Amino acid sequence: MREVEPVSSLIADIYDAALDPTLWPDVLGKAREFVGGFAATICAKEATRKSAQLHYQDGSIEPAYTRLYFDEYVKLDPLTAGQLFAEIDEPIATPDIMPYAEFFETRFYKEWVRPQGIIDFVSAVLDKSPTGAAMFGVFRHERDGRVDGEMRRRMRLIAPHVRRSLLIGRVIDRKTAEAETFADTFDGLSTGMFLVDASGRIVHANSSGQAMLAQGGPLRASAGKLVAERASGSKQLDEIFELASKGDTALGSKGIALPLNAGDGERFSAHALPLVSGERRRAGAGYAAVAALFVRKAELETPTAPEIIAGAFGLTPSELRVLLAIVEVGGVPEVADALGIGEATVKTHLHRIFAKTETTRQAELVKLVAGFSSPLVN
Repeated sequence: MREVEPVSSLIADIYDAALDPTLWPDVLGKAREFVGGFAATICAKEATRKSAQLHYQDGSIEPAYTRLYFDEYVKLDPLTAGQLFAEIDEPIATPDIMPYAEFFETRFYKEWVRPQGIIDFVSAVLDKSPTGAAMFGVFRHERDGRVDGEMRRRMRLIAPHVRRSLLIGRVIDRKTAEAETFADTFDGLSTGMFLVDASGRIVHANSSGQAMLAQGGPLRASAGKLVAERASGSKQLDEIFELASKGDTALGSKGIALPLNAGDGERFSAHALPLVSGERRRAGAGYAAVAALFVRKAELETPTAPEIIAGAFGLTPSELRVLLAIVEVGGVPEVADALGIGEATVKTHLHRIFAKTETTRQAELVKLVAGFSSPLVN
């Protein structure tokens, strides 16, 4: 019970950041303390280009090391492949990707991780694209020990809320959304937005939302209540609105990418932002609203080329990492140097890759990977 109050406060702060992204560094600090770590980050990683972009960070990672990672060591990070394949919202740490003993032998560990006293990293994928993923992660220091079950449990508690907040913030795409101009701010969105009370009654809809109702989209108004075209969708909406009225924590993982279908078969997704806690209370109070529902056309979810390759041949993250390095940098010595592992380790993985892909030469592997590349990519 002692955990309930701080968790509720943290989740309220997370959702406040959806309207004001300048709050994210402070929110990350609180999330880091809750999960148990000495630094936290929200970043995006791109698989094919081996690049990354930092969005928000808090903690004791020195700026020089941060620059080194994004400029150089992201290409050597052996954990990236496994992180990108993780289930959304599901915590993943070093041993889920590769044995500690193997990780400790990598150049990445020796040159970037160990000098900072870092021992482990737990992350959760928040969103995926055809080429990469966005993730929330917490670094663990040697003095705190490796990631344990309690860390994973705490990550699992807050990751869905971080995910929803960031997705809604991306929809809004504004620096701030002050409560006094709440309706004006959202009326300019191309995404449909509905303010609803606990019973699902519409108390305000932006222009895109009104057009969606008029054109027979995935939602309609029935006696002033927001309902879905399909009964199952309406039932889920009712549950989300009722939970939203009870506070941020009650909503849990509900409402993340709730699928909705229009009469013509078009697919949409909905995200609910509770308005009963934190700074968001001011926004909803004037309308007796408990939640803002954002509805937009669902984006096509295409697996990444590395994901397709790994799935097709049953490759482990380590094997996939070696395969992609073979294609990019060439022979065994070059791959060993690039990945910071021994040549013997590279050869072991390479023999397994040959067996799984039914190939015998590196040139065949290059041709195989090229066959999975999109013809639309230059």
